[in-house]
Amino acid sequence: MSTIPATVAVIGGGTMGAGIAHVFLAAGSRVVLAEADADRAAAGAKAVEASLRKAEERGKLTTTADALLTGLSTVDKLGDLPADTALAVEAVPEKLDLKRSVLGEIADTCPDAVLASNTSSLSITELAAGLPGDRVIGMHFFNPVPVQTLVELVHHAGLSAEVVAKVRGWAEALGKTVIEVRDSPGFATSRLGVGVGLEAIRMVEEGVASPEDIDTGMRLGYGWPMGPLRLTDLVGLDVRLSIAEHLARELGDRFTPPQLLRDKVARGELGRKSGQGFFTW
Repeated sequence: MSTIPATVAVIGGGTMGAGIAHVFLAAGSRVVLAEADADRAAAGAKAVEASLRKAEERGKLTTTADALLTGLSTVDKLGDLPADTALAVEAVPEKLDLKRSVLGEIADTCPDAVLASNTSSLSITELAAGLPGDRVIGMHFFNPVPVQTLVELVHHAGLSAEVVAKVRGWAEALGKTVIEVRDSPGFATSRLGVGVGLEAIRMVEEGVASPEDIDTGMRLGYGWPMGPLRLTDLVGLDVRLSIAEHLARELGDRFTPPQLLRDKVARGELGRKSGQGFFTW
């Protein structure tokens, strides 16, 4: 089994960032969590702590949460990340300019770090433009990160084969299963997952069936662990809308978001994080 990176930087302390920090801490890495300001950094650290304590209660850790948390620190400036960072994973909102800016700062601060993006749909080729592209890779984790076993690694033309092998080894050392995908809109998982999710929303919009019955049909008829509408609630309707708009621009009208999705987002019905989406949480 491959060793894990000694020092990992996670940029963004939201749901995905906290989950990524959790799995690297649990594997024994030192993790530095970066956020835009001290309050957000503190909130991100609390989310990581809560996640680890929940895992401890369920018997999923090989050591105590308290022991693992000694390896967690926070910064509110990317320039304060450790220079010896081996892996930096950005998990900031799905905005190309923001992600490129973050990766650029990290590249300057951490000259030897692999620069990984947790994006679920943005072009890794575009993210790597103007950066040391041989060490920029897509490293797409799935929510909830401590539970989901899949990691989607996304290649682009300038990526070093050595970096691919290194990141694959790190992901497998976390106990994850890796798939490798050529850089293309939505990669493999978002392209298929969003396509099914949008069609399920259109079916609700057209009165074909209720969200409950659509999801039950996919769970029992196709063996999905979770129906596409509950999954949309879990991911966040606003996130799904943003990804759908991006895929529609890149791949055409079949990814045009249904009006029902736009209306729900406009009303603040964002899924689990707001308490209401296609289901009440």
